[in-house]
Amino acid sequence: MSRYTGPRVKVMRALGVELPGLSARKTERRPYPPGQHGQARKKLSEFALRLREKQKVRLNYGLTDTQLKTLMLEARRSDLAAGTKLIELLERRLDNVIFRAGFARTIPAARQLVAHGHVLINGKRVDIPSYRVTIGETVSVSEKRRDHRTVVEGLARTDMEAPTWLAVDKDARQARVAALPDETSIPFPIAVQLIIEYYSQRL
Repeated sequence: MSRYTGPRVKVMRALGVELPGLSARKTERRPYPPGQHGQARKKLSEFALRLREKQKVRLNYGLTDTQLKTLMLEARRSDLAAGTKLIELLERRLDNVIFRAGFARTIPAARQLVAHGHVLINGKRVDIPSYRVTIGETVSVSEKRRDHRTVVEGLARTDMEAPTWLAVDKDARQARVAALPDETSIPFPIAVQLIIEYYSQRL
C-alpha cells in the first residue's frame, strides 16, 4: 500500500485518536468515526484492534506497509523488547526529528523540507527522510530556510513540546540528539503490544 494522501482528520476520526505527525488539526468538533453510523457503538474484533494500532503508527509517521514491516523485522532482531525498539526506530527518522523539534507542523511538511535539501546533519546536507539520527548528532535547518514558512508555522504550534531526548535551540533552528527515544517518547496513545501481535502472524 502506498503512502496515505487522503483526508487526514477523517482518518483520525476513524481511528479514534489525534495523530500529531499526520495533522495539526483536531477532531474535537466531531470526536466520532465518520459516516452515517459513526456515532453507533460497535465492538471491534481482536484483529480490528490490532490493525487499528498498526494503522495509527503507519499513518502518523507516514510510512508504507512495506516500510513498517521492514522496521518490525529489524526490531524483532534487536536485543531490546521488539515494541521498545520499534518506537525507537520510528522516532529516530530524520523527518520525525524535524517535526518533533518544532521545525514543521507535521511529518509530511518535515519530509518535504528534508527531501528538498534544507536540513543539515552536523553541518552537512542530508536529503533522506528515513535517515536515522544517532546520539550526539546535531540536526539543523539550512541558513537559507531558517525563516521559511514551513519552519515558522512549525515553531508557532503550541500543542507540541519537544521530547526530552532532543535538546532544541529554536532560535538557532537546531536540535541535538541527547539520548535515544524509548516507548514513552511516542506523542499519542498506542498499545505497542497489539502491533507486535499483529505482525506475529504475518512475519
